[in-house]
Amino acid sequence: MKKIVILFSGNGSNLENIAKKLHGKVEVAAAITNNPQAYGIQRAKRLGIPIEIIDHREFPSRESFDEVLVQTIKQYNPDLVVMAGFMRILSPIFTKNIKNAINIHPSLLPLFKGAKAIEKSYASDMKVAGVTVHWVNDELDGGKIIDQACFHREDESLEEFAAKIHELEYNLYPRVIANLLDISLQKASLSQEV
Repeated sequence: MKKIVILFSGNGSNLENIAKKLHGKVEVAAAITNNPQAYGIQRAKRLGIPIEIIDHREFPSRESFDEVLVQTIKQYNPDLVVMAGFMRILSPIFTKNIKNAINIHPSLLPLFKGAKAIEKSYASDMKVAGVTVHWVNDELDGGKIIDQACFHREDESLEEFAAKIHELEYNLYPRVIANLLDISLQKASLSQEV
């Protein structure tokens, strides 16, 4: 069975969604967080996923944190590293040592890179909005795009807009992971609209 390691920093809703949708098809070897207070820790424990907590505040530099993160990931020998709300800008120590990492971003890249992407996308004049799954590289949200999904905007509130973004994430990310690992999943259109 193919193995993944999931990195997260907060709520862990994508972590839980991936684990449930790919249950029995992929082994979630570990969930790693940089935030000891992340609610996703509770989600992972409920699902029986091993947890590694590496508090980035205990390290003198981004590079020293990334060294420990890389060592921890390599212990699990995953087929794929999946970032699911991992709120850290990674240094070349990570990107040069972990070549099989993907990320999901809540905008149609290359637009609205970095933090607050949902809010920036919502405030824009764009008629469509969506999410992007991409390979992780040295540039923040700049890796090669693997897939995207979008919806046509209406007069949603920010909360309704965010909910549509998250629904796209929950549908797209497990399918992309399954495709990358060559695992059969009930096929549906990768660019499903909400």
